[in-house]
Amino acid sequence: MSNDIRFDGKVAIITGAGGGLGKAYALFFSSRGASVIINDLGTIKKDDGESVKAADIVVAEIQKAGGQAVANYNSVEDGAKIVETAMKAFGRIDIIINNAGILRDKTFARMTDADWDIIQAVHVKGSYAVTHAAWPIMKKQKFGRIIMTASAAGIYGNFGQANYSAAKLALASFSNSLAKEGAKDNIHCNTIAPMAASRMTETVLPPDILASLKPEFVTPVVGYLCHENTEDNGGVYEVGGGFVSKLRWERSSGVVFKADETFTPTAVAAKWDAINDFDQAEYPTSVMDTDFMALLERAKAADANPTGEPLSFAGQVAVVTGAGGGLGKAYAILLGKLGASVVVNDLGGSATGQGSDSRAADVVVEEIRKAGGQAVANYDSVEEGDKVVETALKAFGRIDIIVNNAGILRDKSFARMTDADWDLVHRVHLRGSYKVIKAAWPHFVKQSYGRIINTASAVGLYGNFGQTNYSAAKLGIVGLTKTLAIEGQRKNILVNVIAPNAGTRMTATVMPPEMVEAFKPEYVAPLVAFLGHSSNEETGGIFEVGSGWVAKVRWQRSGGVGFPANRTLEPEQVAQAWDKITNFDDGRATNPNSTQDSFQGFMENFGNIEEGGLDIAAVKKERFEVFTFDYSEREAILYALGVGCKRTDLKYIYENDEEFSVLPTFGVIPSFVAMNSVPFGDFLPDFNPMMLLHGEQFLSLKKPIPTSGTLKSQARIVDILDKGKGAAVTVGVTTTDESGEVLFENEFTLFVRGSGGFGGPKKGEDRGAATASNIPPNRKPDAVVTEKTTEDQAALYRLSGDYNPLHIDPSMSAIGGFDVPILHGLCSFGISGKHVLKTFGNNSPENFVNIKARFAKHVFPGETLETQMWKENNKIIFQTRVVERDVIAISNAAVELKDTARESKL
Repeated sequence: MSNDIRFDGKVAIITGAGGGLGKAYALFFSSRGASVIINDLGTIKKDDGESVKAADIVVAEIQKAGGQAVANYNSVEDGAKIVETAMKAFGRIDIIINNAGILRDKTFARMTDADWDIIQAVHVKGSYAVTHAAWPIMKKQKFGRIIMTASAAGIYGNFGQANYSAAKLALASFSNSLAKEGAKDNIHCNTIAPMAASRMTETVLPPDILASLKPEFVTPVVGYLCHENTEDNGGVYEVGGGFVSKLRWERSSGVVFKADETFTPTAVAAKWDAINDFDQAEYPTSVMDTDFMALLERAKAADANPTGEPLSFAGQVAVVTGAGGGLGKAYAILLGKLGASVVVNDLGGSATGQGSDSRAADVVVEEIRKAGGQAVANYDSVEEGDKVVETALKAFGRIDIIVNNAGILRDKSFARMTDADWDLVHRVHLRGSYKVIKAAWPHFVKQSYGRIINTASAVGLYGNFGQTNYSAAKLGIVGLTKTLAIEGQRKNILVNVIAPNAGTRMTATVMPPEMVEAFKPEYVAPLVAFLGHSSNEETGGIFEVGSGWVAKVRWQRSGGVGFPANRTLEPEQVAQAWDKITNFDDGRATNPNSTQDSFQGFMENFGNIEEGGLDIAAVKKERFEVFTFDYSEREAILYALGVGCKRTDLKYIYENDEEFSVLPTFGVIPSFVAMNSVPFGDFLPDFNPMMLLHGEQFLSLKKPIPTSGTLKSQARIVDILDKGKGAAVTVGVTTTDESGEVLFENEFTLFVRGSGGFGGPKKGEDRGAATASNIPPNRKPDAVVTEKTTEDQAALYRLSGDYNPLHIDPSMSAIGGFDVPILHGLCSFGISGKHVLKTFGNNSPENFVNIKARFAKHVFPGETLETQMWKENNKIIFQTRVVERDVIAISNAAVELKDTARESKL
């Protein structure tokens, strides 16, 4: 295919380009003619220990290939300096890829303000700073292409990523508003949510999946979106693993309630199913796509609302921010009327955030009290959320409901916007919401109850000209809501977000008086009260509301296109398939609601392999990359603790013990990375990493493992067997010590479902102990050792190098069909090997020759393992049973010991 998509004469800024996705972008754009600014703060250590700038390495690679590139080492928060580098070097800027990012993953309960602030600073403020500095240049030259980087965690929420989710989704609306402002100047802005291997994702995704999520599957999509002939603007795309799809908002037709005093939370509850009915869905793209005046006329003419017993909030305490007028006042008065004790928070400032006046809050408090309710005022800024919550605790002793409503406007075109305009809006809306919730969260957790209603806006959902700051902050609140809903659900803390349309102190400045009067806040308050009630079970929901109308909003994803996962993807292929990628009307569209749902599309494409013959002989001749493993006593001790050694096992866990040794099964650890480096997709047909199972393990020791050292491991393919519905692949890894002598050898036998039927051999050659069947004798075991694992065993064992989230992340284990994360098979392997060594090997590693095991069933951390052993000369045949479920977890297993090992200590 000819390289029609080129960037000759164009200049691209790529942030975070020292590795991963950013580096892939840089190499892609330079290979197609662009001059590139490689921005990266990081350094890399070379083999000789010297530290070099990551950006310099990428620049050198581009220049060596004949391209043009310069490095920049500034933080993205200093966006003007990055842009200055581009202008000095190349005199223009055509493309910006906002890619730089960091992670500070923590549960919301453990998250600090510093964790929150640095994520917002790098992802959101950094993207703003770079784009804002380049904007006037792009406007002047009447051309620009900008990419924002979101993520599935932002779109759907993800446990332990409240800060990251908020930041990433904020960028989607920032992008959408920029798209609306930039269109007249041929400046296009799009958002991608990439699933690709990077310096961040390598810490949370298993290696086999990372191998299929090559950055090179993302770069062609970004390249297509950045080309001068591409007209797409304001889109959000999920990309990775050869799969490309588009997202859009889908909205239920909703329910129009009669606009009178009978529009109550009880009426909302009665119509809840209809509000959530998407049979007659709509697909708005602009704040102008909803005719609120027409809705109001329908509301006035509607049939009577359902009636029933009023929802009671007796004994509950609600905090309503920005409650001195408009929406907040309506919420406070309704909650007070229904029995809640209300903290009326209001700084009393202007709509632009200037000044303060306690009278606004005092007037509302007085109105609630006159009606027989309980209320106190709070005059603090929501940026001091702890003080707002403290007021509730001091006055009423508890807190049950938060309505985050406080807000300001600083509307300006992006060209005229100042950093202060950006910062203040984000501090009040996004950080203010975070601060109030953060202060209340431990109280909600302790009482196992909480209701939170956050406030977004249609501007956040759809973007709007002149409101880039406001739209980004408001959609960031949606990302925050999504993650808090996930984290809070098990503690009965439900979190929802509304996008209201009503007359307020803010909208009064931009709407005609008659419209402000018509759009009464009282037409929004019933939904808020229902969502705040104990009977509500909705969480993570997004609702548009106003003029007596309530509708639900969710994501819709196109069916997309899956390109072959084992072939190079080019932007020209993307261009040809673009109509199908963006087609929502072909019956394939879905509604993912979680990161797991999102990931399913990528997983399904892993098996999309172009046909090609499998030359087993050629594959067996290949030798893969050599991996170096440096370790000290610490790593040996950590492994021993990971397989259950106790503080009394000084020989394996105390470096100053006279007999300090390394457990023989530690030999699997240095080899693990080398095994995971094997590119199965390059030779196996229909390879899907999610279909890969670790079936058997063999470890042969040539001599005892030193307590510290530098080892080198290299993988090779020992055998590939065709099992019909799958393939059995045995990966051999040879590990040598510092003298170059072989220290031990591993064989990892992996069963890959869906990769069979290629016409290969069904049975392999006899390789002695590595392939022995190890059938237990027909007699009672000669010895049995029982050991209860701990519920934290997998969390500890993973620190030895197997970071597959299947063993720690409940969301990933759920994808595999497990209620909780499972224990590593090699951990059970190590525990069993330890039992055999202590029972028949005199607990001396020098007596250990080899071990072979088959992984038959999973083990949950906290279950009890029973190793049953039969002595057959110098071979100890064993199997390991899970006591609680009475299933065999390890079968067909044996340890060979030297003849000098004693008979048994039992």
